Amino acid sequence: MATDGPQPAKKIKLQHNSLRQNALFGMGNPLLDICAVVDKDFLDKFEELVKKFKVEYYAGGSTQNSVKVAQWMIQQPHKVATFFGCIGKDKFGDILKKKAEEAHVDAHYYEQNEQPTGTCAACITGDNRSATTFKKLSLRSLVANLAAANCYNKERHLDQKENWQLVEKAKVYYIAGFFITVSTESILKVANHVSENNKILGLNLSAPFISQFFKEDLMKIIPYVDILFGNETEAATFAREQGFETEDIKEIAKKAQSLPKVNEKRQRVIVFTQGKEDTIMATADNVTTFPVIDIKQDEIVDTNGAGDAFVGGFLSQLVHDQPLEKCIQAGHYAANVIIRRSGCTFPEAPDFH
Repeated sequence: MATDGPQPAKKIKLQHNSLRQNALFGMGNPLLDICAVVDKDFLDKFEELVKKFKVEYYAGGSTQNSVKVAQWMIQQPHKVATFFGCIGKDKFGDILKKKAEEAHVDAHYYEQNEQPTGTCAACITGDNRSATTFKKLSLRSLVANLAAANCYNKERHLDQKENWQLVEKAKVYYIAGFFITVSTESILKVANHVSENNKILGLNLSAPFISQFFKEDLMKIIPYVDILFGNETEAATFAREQGFETEDIKEIAKKAQSLPKVNEKRQRVIVFTQGKEDTIMATADNVTTFPVIDIKQDEIVDTNGAGDAFVGGFLSQLVHDQPLEKCIQAGHYAANVIIRRSGCTFPEAPDFH
């Protein structure tokens, strides 16, 4: 049944209540986010970005953003979050490693020489204020080059004993759907470990094209997924591709929740965000709605990264074995913080209670 407000808190039981390093594992496409205020004439010449403008660097990419936010929310101990992905052996790779370290994320990158480190340039036009403090800018353009992120190699990295031991240490796992385009076999190896050991795997639908053009690989992974994230657009596309024959997001959540599952000891949870509208959560028992935190339109700086931040906040409480209700509240809090700033950045410490 559907309800209009939060229901009695539910917990997803973890195997251990104590929080330790490497308890949260993420695997995805690492990108070095490069943020700069530029002039309009520059947008067609973004390779000049670093040479011409003052830039700021951040550890980026969808999954890395989420584990970075989770680590920020957790604060202590440092390096609860582990991250795997592929970068190049170059200057940007060195900067990315430094930025991950500054975020207290235990990043173990597969480094190779074939492709340069992936980047995402955020080019901000219309104002000359700092890229992290601006309020009223006319345009923000994102130009991504996945490059090395597409080169992750299961045999050369995930299968290595020292790396697989880090996978085994975790109790909560999260992978954005974008990584399906890179290494489905890596996801499935992790997914099998999670299922066999009754741990928790979260997956994000990430973008409509994943459900459309990578449907076969996505549906190989879905049976292992304990928590499925997505927004309203991604949910609608997933429903069409699966033949759900409904456009009602609550019905979509219910149908997705009931899809076949390998580990029947855990009931799947569906979490769909809808921007400023209520977040939808479906469990085996019911569908619940959770209102987001109110924010004035003129306080919104940048909505890019809000979805990643929501997942990060959610995961920060999940690793503490908190009720699902609190996980969603933390997700709303983290997203609310991030949309008040440029890029997926945050203040020194959270203020979430």
